[in-house]
Amino acid sequence: MSDGTAVLYDTLGPRGRLRVRIASIVCGVLLAALVLLAIVRLEERGQFEPDLWQPFGEWVTWRSLLEGLQATLAAAAVAMALAAPIGLAMALGRLSLNRPTRWLAGGYVELFRAVPLLLFIYFAALGLPRYGIELSAFWYLVLPLVVYNSAVLGEIFRAGILSLDRGQGEAALAIGMTYWQSMLLVVVPQAVRRMVPALVSQLVTLLKDTSLGFVIPYAELLRTGQINGQFYGNLLQMTTVVALIYVAVNVSLGRVAVRLERRQARRYGSAGPHAVLGESDVALLAARAGDGRERAGL
Repeated sequence: MSDGTAVLYDTLGPRGRLRVRIASIVCGVLLAALVLLAIVRLEERGQFEPDLWQPFGEWVTWRSLLEGLQATLAAAAVAMALAAPIGLAMALGRLSLNRPTRWLAGGYVELFRAVPLLLFIYFAALGLPRYGIELSAFWYLVLPLVVYNSAVLGEIFRAGILSLDRGQGEAALAIGMTYWQSMLLVVVPQAVRRMVPALVSQLVTLLKDTSLGFVIPYAELLRTGQINGQFYGNLLQMTTVVALIYVAVNVSLGRVAVRLERRQARRYGSAGPHAVLGESDVALLAARAGDGRERAGL
């Protein structure tokens, strides 16, 4: 155990480790008993009958589920692509030197982050058509996801920016950069690298939130599974398979995040993705900013 960890937690002695081992064994036995009980009850109710699982041996079932998965991934990808720049703009707005800008950005984040996403979806699907705004089910789901997640991402980006050493921005200002140049060229890139795990975690949450599209209805993975389950009369089995698909996708995203972190650690050395820019890097960015001003005739 490292010294930093020992400051927060007492190192377990032989008796403590024995108690932890016993507690782990007891919890494992209880969990196994619950799983066994569930299996027995399902068997008693005939949920393991071959006829209920037979549809999964047909390509038409998997094609339908894959189409639902494709719709889920499309909605999540578009929503994330639109929410990320808006969230970054809100983060910069909350850190702006202009007070009205800070208030507007803060109001946006606090308002849309506090309202349940399901209400946004209902408002989009039921409210927008009353104002003559007719959209497809895809956009009735994506737009609420963008609004809600942009507010959440705004706080993630802001936390990443505030976690950096203030000397980064001050050094950029000292060599002639403007405030916005220092933010966009020096501070924001480091903040984004630092918050990659949190961004991937939010993407996983967004992906799962697409399942709320069943209320529109949008033919995403969960709704497709429900339709198939009702058609084949195996709703429990179909829901189980859909859940496993969600697990597989989310675990894959988690592994992508780990690989990104390791790649950044190799690129930036032992300091990992949290490494800060050196003086030569800041000077190079300042030179590029100066070249840009000259080309623009400023």
